[in-house]
Amino acid sequence: MNTEWAIAELDKFIEQTIMRNGSGDGFITSSDYTAAPDVEVARQAQIVEKVLDRVISNWRIEISGKMANNRWARHREAAIRAREELIRKQEVEENLGENAPELSAAELHPWIWEGAKSLWQSGHYREAVGGAIRKLNAETQNKVDRRDVSETDLFKQSFSMDEPKVGKSRLRRMKDDGSDTYKSVQRGAMALAEGVFAGIRNPLSHEVDQELSDQEALEYLAALSVLARWVDQSDVEAAS
Repeated sequence: MNTEWAIAELDKFIEQTIMRNGSGDGFITSSDYTAAPDVEVARQAQIVEKVLDRVISNWRIEISGKMANNRWARHREAAIRAREELIRKQEVEENLGENAPELSAAELHPWIWEGAKSLWQSGHYREAVGGAIRKLNAETQNKVDRRDVSETDLFKQSFSMDEPKVGKSRLRRMKDDGSDTYKSVQRGAMALAEGVFAGIRNPLSHEVDQELSDQEALEYLAALSVLARWVDQSDVEAAS
């Protein structure tokens, strides 16, 4: 992220959403208005929302933003918090503990984040993971041009080391040179896919009343992202 640019965009929005009083008496009245015209604020909000999604991913549900006569109250408070987070990020990390690398959901493989994004932002983490799995399954079906199988069978057949057959294309993570490395990466993809559907997808389908924490859900998305990247980067081998 270009932090300097993000802070500048937040600053602009914060200035635009300062509330001014048309009556001049200091009381909240129906004539209150933002410093910038609403249409300009709306334009800036389109950009600021993307910054907020990266810095405070749950801002839509964590910040109430209730304030009379200001439709941008939630956005404004989130922008103020996000600005402080960006400015003082290094200071906070140095004073609160280990400066460990962070994982951003938005930087996972596009298939995974696209499948999870809308549900993640509303705090539905279990369903967000489910959406990512469905997206991964669909994109894999598209890549090998199959609709007759899905989930574990789809990945097992796609990464199989068997020769491709009519209507049964294979995914090759590397050129089949007969080496142990080739066999290993193909088996690894099949094993990871089986683990994803057995260990993540199936429990989520049966435990519909149990929500995931954001950390647990993020770890699941990271596992899915690895599999998605392997599929995306693989070559398709079809029957000749």
